[in-house]
Amino acid sequence: MKFSKLMSCAFAGAFTLASQSAMAATELNMYYPIAVGGALTKVVDGIVDDFEAQNPDIKVNAIYSGNYDDTRVRALSALNSGEPAQLAVMFSIDVYDLIEQDLISPFDDLMQGDADKAWLAGFYPALMENGQAEGKTWGIPFQRSTIVAYYNKDMFRAAGLDPEKPPTTWDELVEVSKKLTNDDTYGIMIPSTGYPYWMFQALAIQNGKKLMSDDGLTTYFDDPAVIETLNFWKSLSQEHGVMPTGTVEWGTLRQAFLEGNTAMMWHSTGNLTAVKKAAKFDFGVAMLPGNVRLGSPTGGGNFYIFKDTSDEEKAAAMKLIKFMTSPEQAARWSIATGYMGVSKGAYETEALQEYTAAFPPALVARNQLEHAVAEFSTYETARVREGLNNAIQFALTDQKTPEAALEEAQKSAKRLLRDYQ
Repeated sequence: MKFSKLMSCAFAGAFTLASQSAMAATELNMYYPIAVGGALTKVVDGIVDDFEAQNPDIKVNAIYSGNYDDTRVRALSALNSGEPAQLAVMFSIDVYDLIEQDLISPFDDLMQGDADKAWLAGFYPALMENGQAEGKTWGIPFQRSTIVAYYNKDMFRAAGLDPEKPPTTWDELVEVSKKLTNDDTYGIMIPSTGYPYWMFQALAIQNGKKLMSDDGLTTYFDDPAVIETLNFWKSLSQEHGVMPTGTVEWGTLRQAFLEGNTAMMWHSTGNLTAVKKAAKFDFGVAMLPGNVRLGSPTGGGNFYIFKDTSDEEKAAAMKLIKFMTSPEQAARWSIATGYMGVSKGAYETEALQEYTAAFPPALVARNQLEHAVAEFSTYETARVREGLNNAIQFALTDQKTPEAALEEAQKSAKRLLRDYQ
């Protein structure tokens, strides 16, 4: 009798394990970038846990892999070595390179019915631009941002400035920054390491000029308005003395702002929640100032599904992406990080409406989409971007004139893009 009971328990246990194994039949490896401050892994883990609770037949392994460049390298290395990788959040501007290497599947091929089409149509158009190419949609926005201006309201008050009126033009930026600059504090810091092309693109847009064509085939680095833009950036330190000379570090700028080393900084909205938690002073967030026009590039990451993925895994990946970009989860993500909710529906949720009513700075990046353009992206984007980054840093560190540096970058870009035109 005891033996019979033991055998029954053994069979029951084996059946349970087999059932659990069958239920968790699809396993996904998702490569995810941690590029901006904050405990993002806990937030993503929480969203993944909730997804798995609702979808017990899908197991998600979130592989945290450094910044965007690190994530691309690790995910593609996994693919090249035969390790499973079904989806990733990678730079939205990687789209042309990923298409060229035939590594990703268009979402158009995975759409099923009107509900999927409505889901795709729900994202903000400005955030979709970097994920669309060659008439198809290759990337779905999630960890998305614009550049915003953070400013210390207490320092504004001490300098006799209206803390509710940050600069809205380049002339005002210079004027206000001069009043805020003293022996211990600079008026403005714009980072020129990490993603210098991104900040430069914002300035160029504000000066009325895009840096690339919409098809990713042509760059305009040597345009007079673009050269004028780099001269203006350089003038903030060398002529006006309101920004440090040389380069300003992306990775340490937030701390410099929190410690009072600068009264204003330009940075990703992805830093918003971290600044909110750490600032021991009254601070504000504003759209970037303009010259010819207002403007910021969008930024951040998109979901991509790798081509060498089974149909079952693609269907599971679609479920996960639709869950993570749903209004409720996008709102949860935005509140926890400062990144934008990627759809109008996210801002209609009770959670995000309550949060933005209590903390209006959380709406600035979203509102700036009205003036936003797609982030800089071309074919051969990594090499083209490197040439532009070098040109910016050469000019800011006095190694080359802005004219010479940008002309050299343009010649390099033209050579790299020639075969694609």
